[in-house]
Amino acid sequence: MNTSQDTIYAQPSDHISDFQFDNRVAGVFSDMIRRSVPGYTQIINTIGEFADRFVKPNTQIYDLGCSLGAATLSIRRQIHGRDCRIIAVDNSESMVTRCQENLNAYVSDTAVELICGDIRDIEINNASLVVLNFTLQFLPPEDREALIAKIYRGLIPGGILVLSEKLRFDDAPVQSLLEELHLDFKRANGYSELEISQKRSALENVMKPDTFAIHQERLTRQGFSHVSLWFQCFNFASMVAIK
Repeated sequence: MNTSQDTIYAQPSDHISDFQFDNRVAGVFSDMIRRSVPGYTQIINTIGEFADRFVKPNTQIYDLGCSLGAATLSIRRQIHGRDCRIIAVDNSESMVTRCQENLNAYVSDTAVELICGDIRDIEINNASLVVLNFTLQFLPPEDREALIAKIYRGLIPGGILVLSEKLRFDDAPVQSLLEELHLDFKRANGYSELEISQKRSALENVMKPDTFAIHQERLTRQGFSHVSLWFQCFNFASMVAIK
C-alpha cells in the first residue's frame, strides 16, 4: 500500500473545495485513513474473518467503494479454494488504478473483477458477502435505501452485509464528547489544527453520517433478520447484517 504522508490540508487556503477521491487523495489515502479513522486496521482484519465464516463456495463477494483494495485483500487472504469471485467497485479512476497495483502484488486463486463505476449501477447477484466500508455515508441520503434494498435482494440466504460508517448522535453531549475524542485521535496522529479544520470544511457537503438507529431501521426494513453493531471506537462503527 502507498505510504506517502498526507499533507493535503497542511497549507492555508482561501477556498476549500469539496472533498474528492482524486489523484492527490489516492496517493496518500493509506496514511490519511490510518491517521483519521480509529480502529480501521481492526475493521479490515475482521472483514477477512467474516469472509472466512460466511463466504460460500461458488458465490460472489462485493466490495462497494473499494478504494485501494484493503478489504478485498483481507477477504482474498481468507477464502482460498472456494471458487469465488470478488467484484470490487470504486468511482475514482485514481483509486482503481492504485487498487489494481495492490492486487497485482499478491498471488491468489480468487479472481477479482475491478470496476471503475458508480456502486448504484452495479447489479448484486449470488452474493454471500457485501462490504460497504465507509462508503454509504458519501451517497446522497435519498439513495441509501435503494442500495441497501438491492444488496439484500442480491444476497443468498445466510449472506451478510458488513457496513462501516462514521456515526452521528442525536444526544448532543454524546455527539460533542465523541467528536472531541476523535479530534484528539487525529491530533495524536500528527494532524495540525489547520489540517483538521480545512478537512472538516472539505467534507461538510459530501459526507452525511446517519445515526445507528437510522442504519438499524433501514436494514431491518429491507428484510435483514439480524442486525448488530460489532465494533465502535468514538464516532466510527461497523455493523453486520445477516439475511
